Amino acid sequence: MAGLRVVPTWRHGQERYYVLLPDGRNIAWYDREAGRVNLLGQGRREAVLRALAPYLSGPVTVGPPPVPTPSELVGLSLHPDDDLAPNRPGEALLVDLDRDPAPPRRLRPDPRRRELTAEQAVGDALDRLEPAGWRILHSLPLPGGARIHHLLIGPGGLFCVHSLYARKQRVRIGDPHITVGRAAPTPLLRHLRHLCDRASLALTAETTPVLALAGPAELDMDTPPRATLVVQDEDLTALATLAGVLKPADVESLYTHARDRHAWLRV
Repeated sequence: MAGLRVVPTWRHGQERYYVLLPDGRNIAWYDREAGRVNLLGQGRREAVLRALAPYLSGPVTVGPPPVPTPSELVGLSLHPDDDLAPNRPGEALLVDLDRDPAPPRRLRPDPRRRELTAEQAVGDALDRLEPAGWRILHSLPLPGGARIHHLLIGPGGLFCVHSLYARKQRVRIGDPHITVGRAAPTPLLRHLRHLCDRASLALTAETTPVLALAGPAELDMDTPPRATLVVQDEDLTALATLAGVLKPADVESLYTHARDRHAWLRV
């Protein structure tokens, strides 16, 4: 079949190649990691394989797409406005900066820029956990204007992750207060644990608070804070070794529930 076009994409750690008709309709896609070509119509099998030939790596399985799981069907049924899965790290800050940019001649840097840098650094580190069976959501809005920076769901459980910009600064922790550099101490750990409690209520599952320092930073901590993990952004990948709490089906079920905006409206 003439005129087939192959479009490579990369999303959530998955490399795919979509085969499109001249009018833009999708008729197949190749999942390189799974080694599978998914056909939407058997009549185009040979033409699709010829178009994909330059991109195939090793033997592949060819056939119709696998039947979606119940969790996948729920995700597919979400209205785009209610689906939080596409949110980028720092999504709320990106929208805010776009609507209300800082004056061009501001004497001091816009603090939102530092917050955005922290959320993007931590978010990128968390996204690298996906191949190990973890699911990540970013910038989850809560009633009252609060926001969960990152929600991590995987074999090791649920983690509510808060990003803190601390590049080349000393961070002193005296639970519940956090002091960054010369700034005044703030009860950030109390706020983080409150957000974590709201996440546990929304998902009816135990959630662990994590303070992620975007740095690296110098950390001054006499004793670990109560029921809270404190890590550098570069050490977040160590969470991939945690396991034994959630099964894959539980991970997908919680992720499907958490990505629905309505799940957070009453917490």
